[in-house]
Amino acid sequence: MLFDNWFDPIEDGVRERVRGFIETMLEEELESALSRPRYGRRKASPDETAAPIVGCRHGHRKRALTGTFGKTEIAVPRARIQGENGKTSEWKSASLRAYQRRTKAADALIAGAYLAGTNTRRVRRALNAVFAGAIGKDVVSRTWRKVKGDWEAWNKRLLGEEPIVRLILDGTVVRVRLDKKATSISLLVALGVRRDGQKVLLAIKNMGGESEAAWRALLDDLVKRGLQTPELVIVDGAPGLEKALTALWSDIAVQRCTVHKHRNLLAHAPERMHEEISNDYKDMIYADTKQEVEAKRKAFIRKWRLKHKPVADSLEEAGDKLLTFTRFPPSQWKSIRTSNAIERLHEEFKRRIKTQTVLPSADTAAMLFWALLASGQITMRKVAGWQSLAERPSDQPIDLAA
Repeated sequence: MLFDNWFDPIEDGVRERVRGFIETMLEEELESALSRPRYGRRKASPDETAAPIVGCRHGHRKRALTGTFGKTEIAVPRARIQGENGKTSEWKSASLRAYQRRTKAADALIAGAYLAGTNTRRVRRALNAVFAGAIGKDVVSRTWRKVKGDWEAWNKRLLGEEPIVRLILDGTVVRVRLDKKATSISLLVALGVRRDGQKVLLAIKNMGGESEAAWRALLDDLVKRGLQTPELVIVDGAPGLEKALTALWSDIAVQRCTVHKHRNLLAHAPERMHEEISNDYKDMIYADTKQEVEAKRKAFIRKWRLKHKPVADSLEEAGDKLLTFTRFPPSQWKSIRTSNAIERLHEEFKRRIKTQTVLPSADTAAMLFWALLASGQITMRKVAGWQSLAERPSDQPIDLAA
């Protein structure tokens, strides 16, 4: 088959010597524990300060170990170690854990390939040359489940020390297997912005939908773990989310995503009007000053009340929450106007899981989203205009009179 005749003497030579290196490392570790080399004897002396002999060897056992060097069979030395109570127990190597069949580097390589967007079967095929066919899809699944401990610890971490000044909330729908059937669930995601402008993932929860109760459960968990009230929350306009925010933080500044509102406006008009609506809307949203935004909003309302009233009504429905960004320094407008920061995470997540169609479980979906960021597969930059985050926003909302 293709690649079968691609012999590499360097790789072959390295793998030939791996076995000897590992066995030598284990022998030296045991020598240190016994305070004497193999077949060696230590003569007692009154003024000798070395540690006493605490055990004896008793042969070797065979162990198969898979690493980035492939699969190899090694001879692990055995010994009985005498404890403080006078009883002896089997010596355990600190380098090679009990029942360990793969190195940590091998597990990291398997998990990294899975996170890069390949499913369990494709990981096996992709890494077949590296591991010499020593892994199967079940090995990939077990390796992936090892991150569960870190995931659970991340979900419980305290947020009191996080200097969060801005919160971005949004949800996305994924397909998972529940009760042996493919089912759609919602992943609710909370993204924070620190005072230095760095974005940080705060929480991910799998829920049946984006109801008020679902969002309230996520927000209550953030508060319980010590999250301080942020200065601004950016949302997509979902009614359940807005109700949950109002119930928890009634006086907080809220920015409705301008991209989502743009889609809403287009949904209220026939296709032939879409270009004109888009041009008028963008002229308003991307105006240079607050005064220009106010003037163009009034012009938009007056024009579309006459031309197609549902469009004007849809814009008025958002109220001043659509233009909250005008209360902040202009350098921050780009990062405040939309929830694009979290939408990009959703897109990247969907791109990674498209090879799987249906994820194994709801918990796996949330954990996979987190792992993509925790492993560095997805990175986040600072928000635009972060240098002015220390400036206080204006208390004067935009004039809604039209």
